[in-house]
Amino acid sequence: MDQRELLARAAHLDAGDALAPLREAFHMPEGMVYLDGNSLGLMPKAVPARLQAVAHQEWSEGLIRSWSNAGWFDLPMAVGDRIAPVIGAGPGEVAVGDSTSVNLFKCLAAALHLRPGRTVILAEANNFPTDIYMAQGLAALVPGVRIEFLEEGQTVAQRVHDQVAVVLLSHVDYRTAVVRDMERINREARAGGALVLWDLSHTAGAVHCDLRGSGSDLAVGCTYKYLNGGPGAPAYCWIRAELMEQVRQPLAGWMGHAAPFGFPRDYAPAPGARRMVCGTPQVLSLSALDEALKIWGGVDLAALFAKSRVMTDFFIEAVEALCAGHGLQLRVPRDAAARGSHVSFDLPQGFEVMQALAARGVIGDFRAPATMRFGFAPMYLRFADVARAAVLLRDIVDTREWDQPRFRVRGKVT
Repeated sequence: MDQRELLARAAHLDAGDALAPLREAFHMPEGMVYLDGNSLGLMPKAVPARLQAVAHQEWSEGLIRSWSNAGWFDLPMAVGDRIAPVIGAGPGEVAVGDSTSVNLFKCLAAALHLRPGRTVILAEANNFPTDIYMAQGLAALVPGVRIEFLEEGQTVAQRVHDQVAVVLLSHVDYRTAVVRDMERINREARAGGALVLWDLSHTAGAVHCDLRGSGSDLAVGCTYKYLNGGPGAPAYCWIRAELMEQVRQPLAGWMGHAAPFGFPRDYAPAPGARRMVCGTPQVLSLSALDEALKIWGGVDLAALFAKSRVMTDFFIEAVEALCAGHGLQLRVPRDAAARGSHVSFDLPQGFEVMQALAARGVIGDFRAPATMRFGFAPMYLRFADVARAAVLLRDIVDTREWDQPRFRVRGKVT
């Protein structure tokens, strides 16, 4: 495939894209190709006005009255109801607040409580580090609890035993984009008496997920990636309804109490998912997220997920055709059904190449030691963007443009 054919195919795919009008709901910096929506999504254009209204009307004028009059108190559950259809959950089942790390801690502790006598957290060995760190932190606090690791190539069925309380997995791998078989793993864990806690951070908004239909137990996820909630946007958690009334989460804050303004001495959990709320809701960030999620109302999710698969296929084909001979090694599955919405290539000079791309207006990210990662947010990306990124990548490796001192300087975030 040469450059002319690539651009013609991109134009054809864009012409047939029924989701294309959604791009107008987002602010895209002029001249940029943004392939990092799997780390931080674009800002929806409606968000600044919502934040201005919260600041200048609800906060400055409404003050304390806005907890009731503007619905601040209900934001954790109202925002959760907007997320629920995207992950296959039901109304009232998703609570939003705190970070993904904090929600991992809550749900791991809840799982241990739901499986008394079991003391093992079976954690994915190559998972995103915060998942492992939070499990380690909990294990250090609870006597007798220990972590065992599910290594690459092992199955849950092989590793679950009568001491495993919970299996901690990411649905989509943050480096390789491998999508795990949620229904099969849930079934294998349940056969061994264990629960499964899913991290949906690289799933929600780009990859099909049916928590209830797959028989899942617990899930958490962030909202600043494909859900476009903004930097530091609050995360969410979900627990299967049949388990929820048995859950006692460790961060029993007053906003998860059944009667927070009754001020009783003893804790009594609120009914349903509200009990997973801890402290005072982050009104500003929840309001921004609430506004961002309005875009999802009426979106054809099946078409969105299908676009992700076609788009990542297109990028892989383009890069392998244009950049042949430069040593790029594909890290993600070729089968689109087994792949999330990002594409990773390994290259020894990957960091420098990604810096050179950024200087040309193509934004992706880098994961040490050698992974160039490109995220595809199907809600707002065009196939023309994908083609342009592949062409510029070819130019940079062909000319060794990356081989400059300025592209070797590493900041705190890569």
